This record gives sequence, structure tokens and C-alpha cells, in this order.
Amino acid sequence: MKERLLKYLACPACQSEVALRDGAELDGAEIMAGQLDCTGCRREYPIAGGIPRFANLAEVEEEKAATAAVFGWEWKQFTQHDEKYGEQLLGWLSPVKPEFFRNKVVLDGGCGKGRHLTLAAAWGATDVIGVDLSEAVDTAFAATRASENIHVVQGDICRLPVRPVFDYAFSLGVLDHLGSPIEGFKSLASKVKPGGHVSAWVYGAENNRWITGFINPLRVNFTSRLNPRALFHLCKLPTAVLFLATKLIYGPLSRMGDGSSARRLFYGDYLSFLSRFGWREQHSIVFDHLVAPTAHYLTREQFETWWTGIQAQNVTIGWHNKNSWRGFGQVRAGS
Repeated sequence: MKERLLKYLACPACQSEVALRDGAELDGAEIMAGQLDCTGCRREYPIAGGIPRFANLAEVEEEKAATAAVFGWEWKQFTQHDEKYGEQLLGWLSPVKPEFFRNKVVLDGGCGKGRHLTLAAAWGATDVIGVDLSEAVDTAFAATRASENIHVVQGDICRLPVRPVFDYAFSLGVLDHLGSPIEGFKSLASKVKPGGHVSAWVYGAENNRWITGFINPLRVNFTSRLNPRALFHLCKLPTAVLFLATKLIYGPLSRMGDGSSARRLFYGDYLSFLSRFGWREQHSIVFDHLVAPTAHYLTREQFETWWTGIQAQNVTIGWHNKNSWRGFGQVRAGS
């Protein structure tokens, strides 16, 4: 944790400022161990492994803790970096472009292994704060600690330990794994200052009936109950099918002419895009879809109510790869 992070932090219980207690252990610019004290309700929060810890899985709801535990395990295994992450991120955030990040204070709600933090910082953000409930924060910290403007915090997206000072906040593929996705979205938006912007990307209900009708029951009743390491290996079989299909069929067809032949196939838009990734990334995607105890698939109408609920302005909602929804809007005072 870098000392400049303090100006963004707040007690998740009462939203008062937090202060660094004397006697912290330093490693260069990083505060590796110490204590944060709430100036209001007097709660204490540890700094461990260079990360301020505002949440403990033993103290959160059972369903939320179970989800965080398996995703934390996931991001400690799939630590790879792919040069296509930038293109992927912009697809989820559209219409946002790299220049949009310049000179902004940015919040990533559910940062996982930290791959989006690195991109936001490279695109010119003043400071980027990633919050995640899971142990993935350790992976994210290790990957980003050399960057002066990247900060990683362990906390609950529904009780964010930050002040409402952000120019831009986004959450991608995280809200739909909460017991109440809209609660997480409102919490995220509440940390954006008036005139700032928020983005969210969620699974779509439309075009995903084969998942909600077949994969979801399998996930709920079987795969999410497996030991993550066992599921890791089990997922290699469907990954092999996916990998061969994308590399031998969808990929070649997507590169022919205007790519319309590939898009006409089953799940054509999405699988054509996945054909650009290698085995490791496709393996992580299959595992990700099968490991979560909770996953919501939202209709466009449901997603639209999120934005009207916070009275967002200039909202853009788009269909992404014909299987998910992305939204972008401006936060106004009183939302």
C-alpha cells in the first residue's frame, strides 16, 4: 500500500476517513504491514502483504464468501497475461476509449488478478484503485506493485472502503455473481462524484438459454461443488472441444471475407472472438463459467432499470458479442 492511497480510503462501516497508525513496516514506497484506524467509529483494519484489508471472508455472507473463495483460487492459477486484454477490455467498456482514462481517478470494482488496473494506468489514469473481496488481491498486488499509480484493496463491492471521489468506476463480470447484483451496482455508482461516469458488463439472458437451461443446473448442482483443483482438471475436456472448434472452424471463417460465415454459426460472434486466444485463456474462461456458486443472466430490460435507478444521464447500453450487456452512463448529483 502506498501512502497516497489514504486520501481515497474510507471506513466501510461509517464512511469516515482512516488514518495510518505509527509503526508501519515499509518496503520502499510500500507499506507492507500496519494498521488503519477509522477516525469515526474507531474500527481497526490491518494492512497485510502490502494490502489494506477491509473485509474478511469469515465475516461475510456464506454465499458471497463461497463465491469469493473460488474466484480467489482461480486468479491465483490463471496469472497469465495476454496482449489481447486491451482489446477485450475496450469491448466490455465501449464506447470508452483509451484516452478517456487520461487524468482520471478510476475504481475497478472486482479487480481479480489486476489485468485491467495495468491497462487503465497505461492509458493515463492519475490513480487506479482495484477492490476485490477474494484472495486474488495478492495476485493483483504482486502484478502491479511496481506502478506508482495502481493500488489494490481487499473489500466488499457492496460496502466499498473508498470515498465518493472517483471520476470513473467500472465492474466487469463481477456484479452478476453477487446475491443482489443491483446492490453492488448502486454501491459502485455511489463512489463516483457528480459528473463522473460508470460502466458495467453483465451476462445477458437473451441468446443464452442453452446456458441457463443446461449449463446453469450443471454448475449449481455439480461443478461449483467440486474441489476447485478437481474442476480445474475436469475443465480441460470441454476446453479441448472449445479450443479445437475456435481454432479450426470459427477462427479461419472469421478471417475470410467479412467474417459473416463465422457469425452465422452457433454462438458465432463470441466464439469468433475467443478464437484469438490461446489454450490458457480459454481454459480460464471455461473454468470461470463452471466454478461460481452464483451467476445471474440479465435481460436488457432488467439491466436498463439499474441505470434509471441511479438516475444516470447519457446512458448507452449495448449488446456485446450477442451474449452479454454493457452499459455506460454519467452519474449526477443525488443519485
